[in-house]
Amino acid sequence: MTQADETLDLQLKFDAQGLIAAIVCDVADNAVLMFAYMNREAFDKTIATGIVHFWSRSRGQLWKKGETSGETFAVKELRVDCDQDALLVLVEPQGKGNACHTGRRSCFYRSVDGDGLRFIAGSHPALAI
Repeated sequence: MTQADETLDLQLKFDAQGLIAAIVCDVADNAVLMFAYMNREAFDKTIATGIVHFWSRSRGQLWKKGETSGETFAVKELRVDCDQDALLVLVEPQGKGNACHTGRRSCFYRSVDGDGLRFIAGSHPALAI
């Protein structure tokens, strides 16, 4: 254990592209909803507004989660891992509660089955919360 492991100073470690991993979980039941990246601007905007923002690698721009769909996330708690190179974002989903662009509650709706995939029971968009 090092002094860095016990510090209460926020010292986020962004990668070479200026990004940090963000795992998003529902504060009510700890369900994993999605994974995305934040840059410093997205992190600061998330802190300032209380609404989750990410950096879209595909679009190369700041992205307010739910900006077009209405499926925003109200931040309840932000946690950092021991190395401060990953975030756990505990949220209260707004809108219908669907994190995924497919209309599902979670982006993690399939599991690996051998060399293929299978849908997780109850993960169909029509069944999503």
